Amino acid sequence: MIHLFYNEEFNINLGLLRYLHPFDGMKFQTVFDAIKHNSNIQLHTPEQPIQQTIVEEFMNELIRRLVHHKVPILRALEVPNIPFVSFNYLDKKILSPMRYGVSATLQASKLALTGKNCWNLAGGYHHASQHNMEGFCIYNDIGITYQELIKSGELINTDQVLIIDTDAHHGNGNARTFLDNDNVKILDVYNSDIYPKSEFTRERIDFPVPVSSGISSDEYLAKYQKALNTLSSGFKVAFVIAGTDVLASDKLGHMKLTIDDVVEREKITLERLQSLDIPVVFLGGGGYSKESAQAISAAINRISEL
Repeated sequence: MIHLFYNEEFNINLGLLRYLHPFDGMKFQTVFDAIKHNSNIQLHTPEQPIQQTIVEEFMNELIRRLVHHKVPILRALEVPNIPFVSFNYLDKKILSPMRYGVSATLQASKLALTGKNCWNLAGGYHHASQHNMEGFCIYNDIGITYQELIKSGELINTDQVLIIDTDAHHGNGNARTFLDNDNVKILDVYNSDIYPKSEFTRERIDFPVPVSSGISSDEYLAKYQKALNTLSSGFKVAFVIAGTDVLASDKLGHMKLTIDDVVEREKITLERLQSLDIPVVFLGGGGYSKESAQAISAAINRISEL
């Protein structure tokens, strides 16, 4: 059984502006339509986005100001400055869906802490931190969730938390967010040839699995399985950023995995965490090809059987 978190508000519908960025903002609906009849999935719908005050509590003073202005938002979204697009439009069409995604990560985490395995179709904004917005990531949903779980007492400062990042891009935002927190461990398998190349965040990774462009499926899965096998029990919860930009059809990840490989990756992830008795929250992450939604839905359908 997988507890799925989805709201139609996740979808980012920009009309003609969608051609400015390769991310398919409507893929959440596509995935949901493909899996909604699976009896092994229990649906949860976050009713509200995360509150802006909670988001700003997480951010430092500079980002707290910049997040209310159009130009730095467009820069973080990696699109040019468009004169006729207002901040209010961006807030409604992009930032609000992302805040729904953060809310879903928090809700899924609360459920995971009761022993349930969850999947948030959104979230996984691993390039954002308290200090920066970049890489189409405005809010660090794992960092905000951790903040709120500490405040509520559902986690305490000494609890061990695991982040597994299988997005093709290094999770520099998570690494910076938890730079000085030894109780948060990070396993990151990423293409070391591409963005982001910040060495100090790469050095923060506890279980680094750097790979190169064009890596074969067999080598990728073997390296990843080896890293999973080094993990031990004792984590209260695991967050898995299940990016599909590792697909060969993805122009940004420069990797060669197939849909079947992504399904296998998520399967061995869940099997390893189950063997260690660690509940998990899978998160959307990146994915910029037409096959992204197909890979996600196939993976969810497969692991819902475990």
